[in-house]
Amino acid sequence: MPTISNPASTAVLFIECQNGLLGPDSVLPAIRDAALPSVPAMSRLAAGARAAGVTVAHLTAVPVRGSDSFNRRTPLFRGFMDHIAHWGPDHPAVQPIDEIGLGPDDLVLPRATGISPTYGNETFKLLRNIGIDTVVFAGISVNIAITVSAAQAADEDFRVVVARDAAAGAPEEYAAAMLQHTLAMIARLHTVDELLSDWGAS
Repeated sequence: MPTISNPASTAVLFIECQNGLLGPDSVLPAIRDAALPSVPAMSRLAAGARAAGVTVAHLTAVPVRGSDSFNRRTPLFRGFMDHIAHWGPDHPAVQPIDEIGLGPDDLVLPRATGISPTYGNETFKLLRNIGIDTVVFAGISVNIAITVSAAQAADEDFRVVVARDAAAGAPEEYAAAMLQHTLAMIARLHTVDELLSDWGAS
């Protein structure tokens, strides 16, 4: 298999893999339930990436001012903003799930606005400044967040990879179609095992 990426210039971006969205008390239970089978792969990806010297970053949603920082024009946000009004920077709901954890060298890149975890913020500038040219997306969900961020990363001239067995959405058949028919047009799709093998990580 051709080389996927150089660990030193690669970052794994875990999208919204936080307790309040992927944990037991998720405000998006349909997404959480669909993603649960992928959590072991996410865990292996995080551990293997750290062992190989790949940068691990957590892109989290952290509302401020009682969730007023997120607009409510979309049905998605109108549906659950009231449920996260008590979240804040130190709330357990915005912390990475235990299965992925937070390594000592991990980056935590929260956002307080927007559907996209990367639109209009410093994520790609920061990654470029630290020498990253390849981004690997994992987490939730291929319905919206991963897909729009992958497109933005491509437009920012990053090599884009999606860890296909560590990226989930709902319903399952729709997520599979998104990977095959949309994300495959934007990114290279690889399994966690393929990525870890490429990086020389077990």
